[in-house]
Amino acid sequence: MTALTDQPLFELKDSRLEYQQKTVLDNLSLAIYSGERVALVGGSGAGKSTLLKALREQRPDQVAWCPQQPGLVPMLSAFHNIYMGALDRHSFLYNLGNLIKPLPAARHQVSEIAQTIGLQEHLYNSVDKLSGGQQQRTSIGRALIQQRDIFIGDEPVANVDDYQAESLLKLICNSHPTVVLALHDVEQALQFCTRVIGLKDGAIVLDAPSDQLQVSDLASLYQAN
Repeated sequence: MTALTDQPLFELKDSRLEYQQKTVLDNLSLAIYSGERVALVGGSGAGKSTLLKALREQRPDQVAWCPQQPGLVPMLSAFHNIYMGALDRHSFLYNLGNLIKPLPAARHQVSEIAQTIGLQEHLYNSVDKLSGGQQQRTSIGRALIQQRDIFIGDEPVANVDDYQAESLLKLICNSHPTVVLALHDVEQALQFCTRVIGLKDGAIVLDAPSDQLQVSDLASLYQAN
């Protein structure tokens, strides 16, 4: 793991975070440092997605973003949807040419990513023909091709089976020095992240190294008061 620096990558101080003009998290103070792998856990509506959005907005040009709703273009192939993550690295004409007929360099780059995420056989299928898990892997591929140091993902493996989830989480963590993930599977959070932040009732109620926690320590986050 990359050594932590003194200055945080992300920082919130006594912040109020809203969703649809309603306060979701209040008096929130939090710092995340380079080299950390952080899992956000908590029940539905706890504010995980809202917090991820606030973090992403602090460093939009440094974050590879993998949202819960992938926002893929359904009529385009998995290839083109993955390649979209690299649009800002190339000229308009290069990108246009790639849309009309994929160029060799782009085909090679996207094909390598497709191999790592188990999507090679479906790379030139339109995403509306793909399963939910295949679409989610396409979204991960779109984030990976951005080649950024920070990966922020909102339930990035929720639609794949446990075997695929483990493989994809390993890939994400090995490809990015800093990772922040909202995860519904607490066992994944403890296995792949170095720090777990628990959200409940509009606040952070747990923040600890994962090696100091067990699954039972997180159960209260999902229990109604």
